[in-house]
Amino acid sequence: MNAARRLIALLLGALVALPLAGCAGEAALPDVGLKGERFKVEIADTLEEQARGLMFRRELARDHGMLFVYAQVQPQSFWMRNCEIALDILYFDGQGRFINGHYGAPPCRAATCPTYDSKRPARYVLELGAGVGRALDLREGDPLELPAALAP
Repeated sequence: MNAARRLIALLLGALVALPLAGCAGEAALPDVGLKGERFKVEIADTLEEQARGLMFRRELARDHGMLFVYAQVQPQSFWMRNCEIALDILYFDGQGRFINGHYGAPPCRAATCPTYDSKRPARYVLELGAGVGRALDLREGDPLELPAALAP
């Protein structure tokens, strides 16, 4: 009986600790600035992180997103394969200046999905929830405020 009680106590402790671990991880997220607003971002700077992106996410808070950081400035092309939520996809050049965006890109579960391309070579791509990027009324050249470690 003592073993069963210890197991229950251990499981209850784990359930209490899980939400706290999520809060600690969120506090550690860097943020970016765009048109006077701040967004907590997950950084995708490895091939694996970039390939996965926001796939399989069922929600994304309005003030959260994912920042893709590429080693080189080059044409970028994104798709929405296995995404569960619509997104705004925003492209920025090597100096962090806005190039163009695709707003409200819908989820895609098909074998072949449409692509969303940068108009010019880009180094940074910011994904936000659908409607968030459009609401910022971005104009070509608007600066993305990057964490110091990622700044050009």
